[in-house]
Amino acid sequence: MSCCSGSTCSASIAIWCASVPFEALWSLLLFAGGAVAGSFLATIVIRWPEGRGVTHGRSACDSCGHRLGAGELVPLLSVLALHGRCRTCGAAIDRRHWQIELGCALIGALAGYVAPGIAGLAGALFGWLLLTLAALDVAALWLPDALTGALALAGLAAGALDITPLLEERLLGGVAGFASLWTIAALYRLLRKREGLGGGDPKLLGAIGLWLGWRLLPAVVVLAALVGLGLALFERMRGRPLSSDARLPFGAFLAVAAYPAWLMMIGMAA
Repeated sequence: MSCCSGSTCSASIAIWCASVPFEALWSLLLFAGGAVAGSFLATIVIRWPEGRGVTHGRSACDSCGHRLGAGELVPLLSVLALHGRCRTCGAAIDRRHWQIELGCALIGALAGYVAPGIAGLAGALFGWLLLTLAALDVAALWLPDALTGALALAGLAAGALDITPLLEERLLGGVAGFASLWTIAALYRLLRKREGLGGGDPKLLGAIGLWLGWRLLPAVVVLAALVGLGLALFERMRGRPLSSDARLPFGAFLAVAAYPAWLMMIGMAA
């Protein structure tokens, strides 16, 4: 026998929702949305550098080809239920699946809490794209123009919707972000006769500028440099010092620095 009728349960849920702050509900909704988005974005990160399609064909185990069921398509649930292994062959599932899904869920929750409403949704999208670009840069030292362009266009769209900062500041940020890193890369190439930055880094900072405006860009670059320095020191402590010509995913460092800057900006504007 059911403990309550459908109408009674619906009323109870409605009362509970009415008693919970909107910020918490929106944060919970974007947490769930982030988990769903992260499942797809993790597939992009894993398949795209290998030249595999990401928009067609059902997801399957990379080891045995087993077609994943509905429950297995949610990596966080699959990790808990199957300990991160394929149900059929027992092979370990790439950790990036659940790591990116969890990251996107947390990004969504933070965005929803700091900025309930359309601004929170926009901020979640900003964070999800940044995480995807960072993961691709770490994995393959690659910042696809398609994703960077999507980030830039989304920033312009957010400005058109009057989401902080103003569209004029975003445009200045886009120009300043791209021009500053492009100039640094050109000077380094001229003086050292080799590349110092990847071609995607100026584009990424330009796209970030279209989200943050120009005022926060210096802080983002400094924080990104500190993240890179921290990584270099960590590797040295592990007895694996980086060589002078080692290639580092500076785009990932920029992405890591940009999202906290957005949270701070929105929090101060609230």
